[in-house]
Amino acid sequence: MAEIIQRDGTWTFDGDALRLVPGRDKNVGLLRKTLGELAVPLGALAGVSFEQGKKSGRLRLRLRDGADPLLHATGGRLTDSHDPYQMTVDSDRYGVAEYFVDEIRNALLLDEVPATAVDRYLLPGPAVPLSVSAGDGTASFDGETIRLEWNWKTEEAKSAAGARTLALADIQSVEWHPAVGLENGFLRFTVRGAPTKAPPKYDPNSIDLWGFKKDPLMALVAAAVQARLPHPSAPSPTDTPPKQLTPTPAPPPEADHDALLRRLRELGDLHKSGVLTDEEFTLAKQAVLRGM
Repeated sequence: MAEIIQRDGTWTFDGDALRLVPGRDKNVGLLRKTLGELAVPLGALAGVSFEQGKKSGRLRLRLRDGADPLLHATGGRLTDSHDPYQMTVDSDRYGVAEYFVDEIRNALLLDEVPATAVDRYLLPGPAVPLSVSAGDGTASFDGETIRLEWNWKTEEAKSAAGARTLALADIQSVEWHPAVGLENGFLRFTVRGAPTKAPPKYDPNSIDLWGFKKDPLMALVAAAVQARLPHPSAPSPTDTPPKQLTPTPAPPPEADHDALLRRLRELGDLHKSGVLTDEEFTLAKQAVLRGM
């Protein structure tokens, strides 16, 4: 097991999954604190990196595209303080951070985890029921229904019709944007069969965000809804696999044997270069030999 404890939080890796617990430091964003502990399976990772600085460094996890509904709904627009997959590391813990990175990279290598995109969510998204008030309204989600309620700051053109109730089955997509400079942010739901091009301040299916403290929490609502929508890369129900006229012949034993020999040579090279420890090399070699 590998673990690193910082004011920014605690990350623990047991070989199969990473446990990410946010810290209580003032620099930890409200979204991370509200999201709480995350369990990230090894298979959801595309990579890990550590960047050193003069006073502090930063650990970064890179998830496979499509693995996390939060990252999909926010489109990479989370700032460092709100991103649960980053950690600030003090300079006196650089050695621990580097060891942590090595442990994860070795596990990804030994488990042969691909860095390619996935066609299903590997993380569950925020728990429901969930309700957040920010900007010109309140968004609530119970797992099946989204309710949008307005406050006294809402434009009359949007609030005149009263609160909105949207069934999850009618939602085509959801997106969250933070406020940037003089441009407002928003939480927007695209309703199937009723698209709108109105600005968020006038759109009855959007919450208009002005850059205040609770704005990032609307990203949790977006992620909770996204986790329950069909995955954008999932096969269509109408798709049918091509008919297999003849069974695909199995590769000859010689081909399998050659592939295993190549794998043994690769493991030997990794061991010589120091990527694999003696114990890791022995375990990996035994697994290959069993296949022979």
